[in-house]
Amino acid sequence: MTTTDTGPKPGSEAAALLANVRTSGARLSSALYDILKNRLLEGRYAAGEKIVVESIRQEFGVSKQPVMDALRRLSSDKLVHIVPQVGCEVVSYTPREVEDFYTLFGGFEGAIAAVAASRRTEAQLLELDLISARVDALIASQDPVVRAHGYRVHNREFHAAIHAMAHSRIMEETSQRMWDLSDFLINTTGITNPLSSALPDRQHDHHEITEAIRNRDEAAAREAMERHIVGTIAVIRDESDAQPPS
Repeated sequence: MTTTDTGPKPGSEAAALLANVRTSGARLSSALYDILKNRLLEGRYAAGEKIVVESIRQEFGVSKQPVMDALRRLSSDKLVHIVPQVGCEVVSYTPREVEDFYTLFGGFEGAIAAVAASRRTEAQLLELDLISARVDALIASQDPVVRAHGYRVHNREFHAAIHAMAHSRIMEETSQRMWDLSDFLINTTGITNPLSSALPDRQHDHHEITEAIRNRDEAAAREAMERHIVGTIAVIRDESDAQPPS
């Protein structure tokens, strides 16, 4: 008997989705999009992996249409690739494409950091310090799973706080899309617990960025941020090289 016949298991991600749709009035396709996107950003699908529509349909006990609607949105985000009459797969980017992205991303985030340095408030600085303290706490953890996942979550919080300092909706919304692609690229490399080994160095960068913003030093904030983002290329390369043969 399929999941469609019995319904999602209580306590499952599928059951939570359907409960949220019922209580919030959210569209089913949008809720599916959020779940599948989070799975992609968390690396639960590998680059090039096939996404079977029927499996998702059965897992969530829904019709094919909302699944396809969600996948089409993910395709427009450049996270999945839909081939008509063939199927859907996770996008695979070449090393050169990854390097090109982080070069572009670094310049953009550097510009935001410079603007943030000129516009930030004391209350926003306090919030940034609180988020940074959460990353500091992760460094003490000996669990690479905790370090990798925790850094992804708190790193997004850290940079989102800087985006808020810029007081620019255009900058913030554009950057969020780029951060989604960054998380996707990092977590679909095949590296186990990506960035876990680089956590102290990444956090050192965060402290430099914070101090430049605190001092309202726009040039230093721009330079530190761009170096931090572009430096992701070397981290990915080093951790990939350190991976044991599969």
